[in-house]
Amino acid sequence: MTYFNPAQIVSVTMILFAIIDILGAIPVIIQLRQKAGHIESEKASIAVLVLMIGFLFLGDEMLKVIGLDIASFAIAGSLVIFIIAMEMILGITFFKEEMPEAVSIVPLAFPLIAGAGTMTTLLSLKSQYATQNILIGIILNTLFVYLVLKNVKRLERLFGKTGLNILRKAFGIILLAIAIKLFRSNTHL
Repeated sequence: MTYFNPAQIVSVTMILFAIIDILGAIPVIIQLRQKAGHIESEKASIAVLVLMIGFLFLGDEMLKVIGLDIASFAIAGSLVIFIIAMEMILGITFFKEEMPEAVSIVPLAFPLIAGAGTMTTLLSLKSQYATQNILIGIILNTLFVYLVLKNVKRLERLFGKTGLNILRKAFGIILLAIAIKLFRSNTHL
């Protein structure tokens, strides 16, 4: 029986929204746009959607092939999320990515939007939420990613440098709490 749980959909959507952190990524997106000339928002959004749905359904099997369980992957992911949150809060960079010419897919769609933190979160969510509710959360987030990519110039003017900085730090704190929750729920402490 398939049923949709609005509370789960809202929860999944907010968790993915925080981990994807498309608003916090606006400064990076602006930099990529300036370097490449433009961002193909449709192409990047489709790539994000395919990556997230693919990993939602095939991530378990991929882990089994390399001999890992979801709890171990979730704990490792919680540490990655923790580091990303610390980057956002403290304004330091642990992860450095090369910038190829095809920025709409690499590094924008992967790993900036649908990266290791997002993939880990999807597997962790799968252990706590119904798949159909996760799918709706993925679709809603992909639509929001598309809207942000399509309107990044307007958002830059709207928020200003200070506003973007505040958003990044606020989402960093939310991610920090998510990382701690994922760690605690998978270590059975």
